[in-house]
Amino acid sequence: MDPYKLLRVSLNPDGSLTRSDLIPLLPPSDPAVLCQDLPLNPARDTTFRLFLPRQPPPAPKLPLILYFHGGGFILFRAASGPIHAACARLAASLPAIVLSVDYRLAPEHRLPAAYDDALDALLWLRSQAADGRDNLPFRYCADFSRCFLMGTSAGGNIAFYAAVRAAALTDSLHPVKIAGLVLDQPYFGGVERTESEERVKEDKIIPLVANDLMWELALPEGANRDHEYCNPMANEAKLLAAVGNLPRCLVRGHIGDPLYDRQREFAVMLERRGVSVVARMESEGLHGMEMFDASKEEELVADVRRFLNFEDGGGSTGVGLQRL
Repeated sequence: MDPYKLLRVSLNPDGSLTRSDLIPLLPPSDPAVLCQDLPLNPARDTTFRLFLPRQPPPAPKLPLILYFHGGGFILFRAASGPIHAACARLAASLPAIVLSVDYRLAPEHRLPAAYDDALDALLWLRSQAADGRDNLPFRYCADFSRCFLMGTSAGGNIAFYAAVRAAALTDSLHPVKIAGLVLDQPYFGGVERTESEERVKEDKIIPLVANDLMWELALPEGANRDHEYCNPMANEAKLLAAVGNLPRCLVRGHIGDPLYDRQREFAVMLERRGVSVVARMESEGLHGMEMFDASKEEELVADVRRFLNFEDGGGSTGVGLQRL
């Protein structure tokens, strides 16, 4: 099984990837929401895609979701069709303001480049909240004290490490406050195979050979899958101080996902360090199933809505793994 063919990519002599154009890039428009592409860091050629409900309620102000898409760190853009559609539906259904970060991809930009872009995004939000010099329309209906970092798959990994970095910048981010993390099927791994990986090693969505290749292309040169970016559980002592300062977290996983065991292990680590964790881990399904199963997408939106509105019973430190 050739992982390059599975992922529809080819490695060039200069170390870059040629990626398939099978999934189209969509313009910033949608009937359900107002869309706009915004510059993030011109020096890094990074951008946002903003999704704003067309008729936001007059009060209270809307929560703000900083979103990081999936794709194993090597695939997709904020404008990719399924990513755009998911963010538009999320913004319209919750409702919430969604800023989808078009972060740099590996292997052209290996980790921690995506984490650097995530921190850029948080600092950009701080500047908008503090002075609004760009006079962007979302600023007037955004509740910057209810900022949530959300990511799916690799995006969940990025959201976690963005929060770890932000934990050292709590005062510096004022008036932005990270109120929670939404980690949907977060992408973690390790050198040793887990039972769930062995059980579905030829998974149709993320078989082990493809999973291994994505980590090989994303991690720093020479690193293995026990590097902290891949396996925070094996580096818990190193992350101890930052993890203990994280806000409440929603961690979602599907039983049929090869990454399921890692996701459970990750949620347990957070809880052990005193983080308020809401775990939604009982659902049947595959990795990334929300992208092609409307009922699973509805489950995701419902889970996120309850979490954003503190309707899940969580919120206090050390409450354990709660079930929605």
